[in-house]
Amino acid sequence: MIIFDENVEVYWIELIRSKGYESLSIKESFPGIDDKDVMEIARERKGILITEDKDFGELVFSYGIQGVSVLLMRYDQPQYELIENHVLKCLQDYFEAPETCFITISRHKIRIRRI
Repeated sequence: MIIFDENVEVYWIELIRSKGYESLSIKESFPGIDDKDVMEIARERKGILITEDKDFGELVFSYGIQGVSVLLMRYDQPQYELIENHVLKCLQDYFEAPETCFITISRHKIRIRRI
């Protein structure tokens, strides 16, 4: 399952849902909840959390929260097309991966760190 953090633009939600992925939008279902609660929802549902919030990197690497993969998108809005193919490729490659990872996608680079 794909879990969309509250800050993720509707463009991404619609695009990824159109590709057939089961998803949950925090904005639609649990607006205003804490980031740690977002991580717990993603862990419980064995999902990949998609976010534009760098705070999730701190939760994973500084506070040691594990058991969930995070895909952090970094791009200049509204230039979605700059990273669209990267996002879709990472979902294809890591959607059902048994290991968890922190993926950062930017215009020129995909960085994958196993966690």
